[in-house]
This record gives sequence, C-alpha cells and structure tokens, in this order.
Amino acid sequence: MSSSEKDKKLFTEFPPVSTSEWEEKINKDLKGADYNKKLVWKTVEGFDVKPYYRAEDLSALEYLTTPPAIPPFVRGNKTQNNDWDIRQDIDFENPSEANKAALNAIAKGASAIGFNAKEIYTAEDMKSFISGIDFNKISVHFTNSGNFYDTLNLLLTALTEMKVDFSKVKGSFNFDSLSYRLLYGKYYQSSTSNFDQAANLIAELDKKLPLYKGITVNAKYFHNAGASIVQELAFALASGNEYLAQLTERGVKTDNIAKQIQFVFSIGSNYFMEIAKFRAARLLWSKIVEQYQPSDSHYQAMTILAETSEWNKTVYDPYVNMLRTTTEAMSAAIGGADAIKVNPFDNTFKKSDDFSNRIARNTQIILKSEAYLDKIVDPSAGSYYIENLTNSIVDAAWALFLAVEDKGGFLVVLESGFIKEEIEKTCQLRDMDIAMRKHVFIGTNQYPNQNEKMLDKIRPNAELTDLGGLKQYRGAEPFEALRIATESFVVDGDKVPCVFLLTIGNPSMRKARATFASNFFGCAGYKIIDNAGFCSAEEGAAEAIKNQADIVVICASDDDYTQFVPEVCSFLKSGNSEALIVVAGNPVEIIDQLKAAGVDEFIHVRTNVLTSLYKFHQALGII
Repeated sequence: MSSSEKDKKLFTEFPPVSTSEWEEKINKDLKGADYNKKLVWKTVEGFDVKPYYRAEDLSALEYLTTPPAIPPFVRGNKTQNNDWDIRQDIDFENPSEANKAALNAIAKGASAIGFNAKEIYTAEDMKSFISGIDFNKISVHFTNSGNFYDTLNLLLTALTEMKVDFSKVKGSFNFDSLSYRLLYGKYYQSSTSNFDQAANLIAELDKKLPLYKGITVNAKYFHNAGASIVQELAFALASGNEYLAQLTERGVKTDNIAKQIQFVFSIGSNYFMEIAKFRAARLLWSKIVEQYQPSDSHYQAMTILAETSEWNKTVYDPYVNMLRTTTEAMSAAIGGADAIKVNPFDNTFKKSDDFSNRIARNTQIILKSEAYLDKIVDPSAGSYYIENLTNSIVDAAWALFLAVEDKGGFLVVLESGFIKEEIEKTCQLRDMDIAMRKHVFIGTNQYPNQNEKMLDKIRPNAELTDLGGLKQYRGAEPFEALRIATESFVVDGDKVPCVFLLTIGNPSMRKARATFASNFFGCAGYKIIDNAGFCSAEEGAAEAIKNQADIVVICASDDDYTQFVPEVCSFLKSGNSEALIVVAGNPVEIIDQLKAAGVDEFIHVRTNVLTSLYKFHQALGII
C-alpha cells in the first residue's frame, strides 16, 4: 500500500465534524447551563474569546497568505530566522563600574546593552562607558539623558577617538517627551521645544549614525500602570502617530522618522494574548506609516523591544518571578520581538545582583540554544486561536486608536486626562479581581509561603511609583503592604497574630475549608495552627485557648455549623478568650443565627480578601 493510500485510509476513519455538530454536543454537555457564561471568555480587553476556533474562522482574515518581512508585517520583519537581541540594562551610573558590568554581560551572552546616561557629562565619561565594546556585534542604548542631542555628540566624539565605523553602530536613545509628560504631568522643557529637539536629533543621526534609533515610544508605561493589552497598543500607536505628525510638519522625511522609532512593549503573563499583541502591533503600525507615504514599504516595519512586565511581579515568593519572566520571554520570542529584556526577578525589592542578572540572561539563552525559538519565523502562524486573537486585538485597538484621533490626537487626550482616566477604569477592574483572588499572584494573594520574611530584605530602589502623572504600580502591592505591616508589627515587639483552625465534623469539608482559611490568613502573614480534627467543640475550644489564638476559624460543613458553632462560641467565652470567631463558608440560611451565637466574620470564595484582611489588621491593632 502506497503512502498516499495509507493517508487516505487513515483520514476516512476520522470523518469531518461540522461546527453545528460540535455546538450540539457542547450544549448537551452543558445540561442547560448558559453557554456564554460558562465557556465564552469576557476579556478585560473588551472583546470575547470563544471556547474553540476552526478553519472557517480564518476565512475573513486577509493577511494570512502574506509572507514574513512583507507589509503588514504580521509575521515579523525577518525572513531567515527569528533571532533577537538579548538586552541587559546596566544599573551603575559610575562609568568604570558600568563598563565592567557591561563587558561581563556581553561575555556571558548579552548582545545589547543599555546604559544610564544620567552621569555622562564628557566624551571621556562616554569612552569609559563604552570602552572595549565591539560595535560590529553589540548594540548600545542610552536612557535617562537630560539632553539626548548632547549625549549623541559625546557618543560621536568617543566613537571617533576609538576609530569606530559609524555606519555599523546600532542602538537607540530613549527620547520620549510624550512619556515624560505622561509620567510627570509636565514636559521636560515644552511640547514645542521637545519636538524641535527630536527633529534635530533625527537629522543628526541620519547623517552620522544611520542605523541608530532616536525616538522611543514607551508603551510599557501604559502596561505598568495597569492598562489592558488593547489600551497599551492603541495608546502606543497614537503616541507613535503623534511623533510622525509633529515631525513631518517640521519637514522631517517620513523615511527618517519611521526608521528611527523604536517601540518598547511590556510582556504580561497572558501567554497567547501577548503573542497576538506583537503581531497585531506590527500590522497596525504598518497601516499607520503607510498613510505618510514612505518611499519604500520596508519603512512600515515596526521595531520592538519587549520588556518583561513589572506590574505582575511580587516581593514575596520572588523566585516565582523567574517563572513569570520565562513565559513572558517566550511570548515575545514567538511574537517576533526584535530585542527582549528580561528584568531580574529580585528588582521588586532590591538592586539586582550577578545571580539575578545571570538568570535573566540565561532565560533567553535557553530559549535560543535549547528551545530553538530563534530558528523559525512566526511559529504561531496558522493557529486558529492565535490568528483570531490577533484579529480581535487589531479590531479593538484600532477602534480605540481612532477614538483618540477623533478627540484630536495623542497630545490632546494626554492633556485632557483621557488616557489616565481610561487606564484607571481598567485598574479598578483589575484591582478588584486581585482583591477577590480571581487574578492570582502565587505566593502573595494565594498559596503564600507562611514562613517567608521579606522586611529585612527590602532595599530602596528606583522603581517608579507616583511621579505626578500616570502612576506606575504593581498589582500585588496592596497585599504585600498588609504582610509587611505584620512583619513590622512583630519587629516592634508584638507577637505574630495566631489563627487557630478549629476543624470538626465532616472530614472532607473541614479539610477543604481549613485549606482555604490557611491560604486566606496566610496572605496577611499570620501564624496558622492547623489540626487533624476535633471530636467535640469543647476539645477544640480548649486547644484554641491553650494556643492563645487571636482568631479562631471554625472549619466544618454547613450542616455541622448549626450544632458546633454555638458550642464553640460558648466554650471560648467561658474560657475568657477574646479571639475573633470566624466561620469558613457562607451558610446563608443560618448566618443570623450564627452571628447571634457570637461569630464575628465569615470568609468564603466571594469575600473581598484584601478588604477583609485589612479589617482584621485593624481589629488586631496592626494598623
């Protein structure tokens, strides 16, 4: 039997199944439950995601047959492979320390270096920073300059003295006056002078360093303020479009502007959505630049630096941050980013060290050298799910972009506060999901390591908080604040609040609710005393009194609560216990009865964990 005959026989054994047949089977399995509520994902991005996709869902997508490196660049800017730069930013402002750290990073796998230009005042300073770097292989980037035009001149002087070929120098300046206004609520100088400076910078770079990028659109600031993927993308596109509009009005050619703009996107934990984000970003940017009539379509390509999220990183259980950055780096690699920066796992609470920087670099090196993600261009192409996610993000982001343009463009909505207001609306939804533990931070608002102490490990750092404009924050901060307050309470001489789990009655229910209660109060850093189960309410209450419990959580089934809760409350009161009495569960029909017996609080899956723990902190005198 030939190979084709075998294939034919194989596929005849698996007849095609129509969408209607799938839907019929799904509805049967749902047994009357609401299809949309059970299976359709209502995203914070503002569009719905179906439970499955089929080939027919790709029929309306126009770009599917477009190859890589061709507009609209959905499939990336590269044709031969999917290689990207491994970027590491150097924390040191001192020239010699920064240079030493940079050369060490390069020797261990970094192919792009970011320097803090704050302390670069002379050409000698610049030479000290970049000495020993091979500009034929390594791209060099500068951030935090008070005047990037001056920084450029210092760089040119240093490169001349070092006899470096200007035509081969790659890198970027983090010139982004719009983001400065966004973060600080003011311009570094003024809107007009900043755009004039940008025009001069682009002109000089075009003549001297043609491969360098002068403008950076820092979309990461939207993400790290809590924005949705659609908001991050739409506002970034609007910002990039503002640079195009302002600079072309000043006589700068579209070609020169487009080739010198770099976008910096954060990468969140929503794995497939993030992959689709990068693909959607390239498509939409290509369409925008096309309207400015570049001389060649390759100027429509978007250059992307992807940087792992700060918003989702935690102080507690910080090694989980390594897992988060791994999936994020994978999303960026599969999504076709041109460069990736993995932030060290410990930068939420201290300055990164050799170990954390090494882990950050090696994450990407493994993705290249062991996972081979650099070998295939657009490995997600053709995926029913990712292609439809890409299209959904395109539609939603484009709609918001057009809304910004209808209001007068990025500058206008920036001044009016529209961007800040829209992102804060999303923040409120996200913060509520975190408080309710619908959005989980492992080790912080769920499954905490109850023996972990972080107060003595936290060091001052340069993390952005509230600078007067769009606030940068981490989603886990409110929970971390509760736990740090507990540690401070103990350091000041008070005892660790003790939570006693009084487990009784139905074995499976008491175990399940004890686990829930342990996770619940563990998030506040309280001491948890679990038990195998008590035979009587008197025995359990006596043990709670013996352990000087500050909180007694009764863990049983709803049916058991009618009998045991009044008994426990009575024994605790007779034993002169001042412990707060909590019931794990939500026995609606008998709540009033249990409150009358002496129960102070009920905790269950619908409890706002953050608000509840804050109240317990107040009751215990911690805050």
